[in-house]
Amino acid sequence: MSIEVQGVTKRFGDFVALQGIDLKIETGELVTLLGPSGSGKTTLLRIIAGMESPDSTPGDDSSTGRVLFFGQDVARMGVGERRVGFVFQHYALFKHMSVFENIAFGLRVQPRGLRPDANEIRNRVQRLLQLIQLEGFGDRFPMQLSGGQRQRVALARALAIEPKVLLLDEPFGALDAKVRQSLREWLRRLHDELHTTTVLVTHDQEEALEVADRVVVMNQAKIEQVGAPEDVFHHPASEFVIDFLGNVNVFHARSLAPSIAGTSASNEMSAPQPAIQSRMYVRPHEMHVDRVRQSADCVVAKIDRINRAGAQAKLVLSAPNHGAIRVDLTLHRLTELELQLGDTVFVRPTQTRVFAPDYSI
Repeated sequence: MSIEVQGVTKRFGDFVALQGIDLKIETGELVTLLGPSGSGKTTLLRIIAGMESPDSTPGDDSSTGRVLFFGQDVARMGVGERRVGFVFQHYALFKHMSVFENIAFGLRVQPRGLRPDANEIRNRVQRLLQLIQLEGFGDRFPMQLSGGQRQRVALARALAIEPKVLLLDEPFGALDAKVRQSLREWLRRLHDELHTTTVLVTHDQEEALEVADRVVVMNQAKIEQVGAPEDVFHHPASEFVIDFLGNVNVFHARSLAPSIAGTSASNEMSAPQPAIQSRMYVRPHEMHVDRVRQSADCVVAKIDRINRAGAQAKLVLSAPNHGAIRVDLTLHRLTELELQLGDTVFVRPTQTRVFAPDYSI
């Protein structure tokens, strides 16, 4: 079931939640809508679900935007008609119902002509309990489960009606980091097994990059970039995208021409020839550190902080005219250089991305 959003705009009073959104989600894809609070990602999800409608032209009842499921305009269809499974951040399980009955709920409330018989409901719920790895938990109540288990029950309830589209609104946001990591891996495996067209809303960059086939980066009611996780991370289309996706160092630079914006540039932090004043973005792992000057474009810096906890050491350096510089080093490289707090080092970027503020990307 492919989803196509065409020219969708949505306002709430004077607030513009979505502005001219165009997006196509292919059949069987897992797509994440990623962005800060207020960027429009949840509103877009609710419009796909049928919980909100795109704005109409004043004096015209027809919508200015369209939502298509497999080429069919579903603008006039209700949530139930669209066969959408929706999972919220806070589970929304029925506390007075057992796990079994929570999962079966969507099946039991279907119209009589579409409702499976009791035996089919029982079999389908048992299969879902197996799928979410909660066999033997059918008689328990939500309060007897952990947060991660409750969220798996919520997913099973959404899947019970065999939805054409599965929509997840910050489903792991209320859980602790360890449980979120486990559920992300489980969701990816589940999707690879079922291939249900899935849209996941999140503000967690790591989550989006880890589980998605494609990432839709949103900001201020618009789409900034759409691409595979590695593309949006390594080839950001705008300053917002590179700044939002992980830590980044920002240097003032002079670029030779607008055509290099958003691409790799020279390692020089300040070119001598007249050019456009721009900003240079360098990720911490793209900084080279040494005890001796290796080239003319090195910056002299002092080590203010070393954090060795993790797979990489995280350094914070200070340099005149550049402020704090963040560097990620392998633990082997840190030991090899014998770096200590207060040491003077020479640092230079090995990969840069330049954006000039005077023209659009």
